[in-house]
Amino acid sequence: MSAFLSINNVSRLFGPNLTTGEKIAAKLGSKVETRSVRAVSDVTLAVRKGETLGLVGESGCGKSTLGRVIAGILPPTTGTVAIDGAPVMESGAKVTTRVQTVFQDPFASLDPRMKVGDTVAEGPIAHGLTTKSEARSYVAEWFERVGLDPVWVDRYPHQFSGGQRQRIAIARALAMRPDVLICDEPVASLDVSIQAQIINLFLELTRDLELTSVFISHDLSVVQHVSDRVAVMYLGRIVELGPVGQVFGTPAHPYTAALFGSVPKLVLDADELVRFDTIEGEVPSPLSPPTGCYYHPRCPLASEICSATQPLTQHVSDLRAVACHHFELQLADDFSD
Repeated sequence: MSAFLSINNVSRLFGPNLTTGEKIAAKLGSKVETRSVRAVSDVTLAVRKGETLGLVGESGCGKSTLGRVIAGILPPTTGTVAIDGAPVMESGAKVTTRVQTVFQDPFASLDPRMKVGDTVAEGPIAHGLTTKSEARSYVAEWFERVGLDPVWVDRYPHQFSGGQRQRIAIARALAMRPDVLICDEPVASLDVSIQAQIINLFLELTRDLELTSVFISHDLSVVQHVSDRVAVMYLGRIVELGPVGQVFGTPAHPYTAALFGSVPKLVLDADELVRFDTIEGEVPSPLSPPTGCYYHPRCPLASEICSATQPLTQHVSDLRAVACHHFELQLADDFSD
């Protein structure tokens, strides 16, 4: 597969931010947490040009951290991210405008003291994509592109609804003319009816502008609708990757099957109208992950090898991969169902 966006062996650790007093206490033998959190662990992904990769997993699994590393907001502890062979970061600093981000909360990501037109124009002016004299017309074009009236460029963020603010955030990202767009829960804070509008706008823009995108979301139905392929993340690792239809249809990893099975289902011919199939057990701490497969303490297929050896990523088919010792059993169970 020809990769346009390449994520190569990326890991991201967060060390403890100890005060001077805590450092002294630790040296004197007091119990002070000094371990690092491994938020992302040795992730390798390749995304084709024009493709949308969905990224799913439980809260705290490292999805947003990985998105920020890809976007050049956070430097990786190890590994590299490149767009068409060119690095996103060098020496810990972002060196390209080819990747931009749409965040979850547009009210938090927009400066409340700046007019929205100035917010959208700030980046393009700084990077020479437009001039101060032409900025107003440049911003107006992007406002129209995302379905906003250009006369609103002199308003402030608090004068807009949530859906309108998210359109402004999208316009700000696209005004930088990126090749890659990172969408981190872009519709999670919006009403359901507005979510549909933003999703349709996203699909239209990615198609028309030929954008490559990574779509991070807890909403599995949205990911299934907008993505070409999906990557399933657990405790900082990618445990399954493949085309949306195949992964959603026949999960090859027990965690993927449990994650999809935990979505509430409406059952009209039963006494209880809604059924919840929750994942058993608690998510392990990233400060002290289990040995072997990170999922084995919660996995119904776990065996002795799972607790002793970390599974290698294996190819189920040309476009599909899974990191599981017993993926054949999971696939056999899917087909038997």
